[in-house]
Amino acid sequence: TLAAHVAHAEKADKDKPTEIESNRMMSDDARQMTIFEGNVVLTKGTLVVHADRVVVRQDADGFQHVTATGSPVRFRQKTDAQNGKEGSWIDGEAKRVELDQHEDKVELFDNARVTRDKDVVRGNYIFLDERSGFFSVSGGADAPQGRVRAVLQPKTSPPPSAPGAAPAPPEK
Repeated sequence: TLAAHVAHAEKADKDKPTEIESNRMMSDDARQMTIFEGNVVLTKGTLVVHADRVVVRQDADGFQHVTATGSPVRFRQKTDAQNGKEGSWIDGEAKRVELDQHEDKVELFDNARVTRDKDVVRGNYIFLDERSGFFSVSGGADAPQGRVRAVLQPKTSPPPSAPGAAPAPPEK
């Protein structure tokens, strides 16, 4: 399902530096906080976030906590390869996205959407726990009819058969 694949972003991304471009930057060393405004692009490994405003806070252990806001905030990140298959890309958007590097959690607020391949989930709030693989979507006032919507594509296809061929007999 989408949930199993969304929650496993590339592990190598954690060790990459965070690069941010914007029109303006304000920094408050006493509060360990930096604010970027205007056409902000945050890049950390395969993760790319586009937002109007990004606030980066650093905790006492040096972990970054990012709050991105916009109309909407958009992000893209590649998942780890699994079972010999190359990782896939995850795209998402919401009016606010929060990334917690210490807890490996991502939260999308207000008109949230996450897409992996052709699978799509939408809701008012999406929560991803990258450590455990837990994934949750909630409806709300901003979601159509207040409901969660998911479109999940089949993951396996039946083996192709020759046109006009009779189906194989059941095995005994």
